[in-house]
Amino acid sequence: MKAVRLEGVGSIALREVGKSSAGPDDLLVRIEACGVCGTDRHLFHGEFPCTPPVTLGHEFSGIVEAIGTAVSGFSVGDRVTGDPNIACGRCPHCHAGRINLCHNLVAIGIRRDGGFAEYVVLPQKQAFSLPKDLKPTHGAFCEPLGCCLHGLDLAQIRPGSSVAVLGGGVIGLLTVQLARLAGATTIILATRQASRRALAEELGATATVDPSACDIIDTVVGPSGLRPGGVDVVFECAGVRETVEQSMRLAKAGGTVVVVGVMPQGMKAEFEPFDLLFRELRVLGSFLNPFTHRRAADLIASGAIEIDKLISRQVTLEEAAAVIANPPAPGEWRRNCCQSLLVRCWTIMKVS
Repeated sequence: MKAVRLEGVGSIALREVGKSSAGPDDLLVRIEACGVCGTDRHLFHGEFPCTPPVTLGHEFSGIVEAIGTAVSGFSVGDRVTGDPNIACGRCPHCHAGRINLCHNLVAIGIRRDGGFAEYVVLPQKQAFSLPKDLKPTHGAFCEPLGCCLHGLDLAQIRPGSSVAVLGGGVIGLLTVQLARLAGATTIILATRQASRRALAEELGATATVDPSACDIIDTVVGPSGLRPGGVDVVFECAGVRETVEQSMRLAKAGGTVVVVGVMPQGMKAEFEPFDLLFRELRVLGSFLNPFTHRRAADLIASGAIEIDKLISRQVTLEEAAAVIANPPAPGEWRRNCCQSLLVRCWTIMKVS
């Protein structure tokens, strides 16, 4: 079968590999759609830990083609989405319910072969059923939406809250929608791209800001700003030093900052500890999608989350390696999704 293989730092290619087979507790899933996110580029550049050689792809959905002898609750022909993060269930973090912090975490598409292939082996405990009539591309959004849901859970948004979202890619735009559903009445999205600002307003943002055209701090929290004094919750969804630093200045005293975006490992950001202390800010990292994948799948299946407007173009599976390896031009999309049934993929809005 065809698979996009990360063979080492800076080395990725489409290869012909042996077809996977399901173990007793596994499903063999024929991939319909698999997303490329910013993490895949970090993997390619050696900025995020992984174990090459490995088939990339951790945002996927597909059709069950075979089931192991110990599998129950699934049948051949079912459409499923896969939670890629496999916790051991035995370490102290797992026993405490913090499975995303598992000492022995193994992620599909990072430490074991993933969804940029015609087939993937999926442990049944990581599989979640999807409606048979759901668009395959929608199923590939369950993993990123699950990560956003974890950020919302940590933020503890209450009806009437004010929220700022930094970054207008898929993660930012999903977070805007979730904040709206959670009852936030002020939702400010900041991104340089005009098209994404317009889309954010369609999806629930009450205001948008171009940080390249103004002083974002003054525009949002200044005396005449959109939210003088700061917002209740800031979501950093860009994974950029500048926005991480801005996030703490946009939160009000006693507010919360949730870092969802992935910065390259080793990159530093500056903040003033006195400011953190004096304003008693709550700064949280939001890592992965613990116990949120089922909720994400149900939200997407219900139609409560807009997906189609986040999808922009198609590329072939053969082009996937180049899409991961080559940085996008300014304003170009960066999130992709491949479908092995038609050997195609969809480019989905950049994580920004």
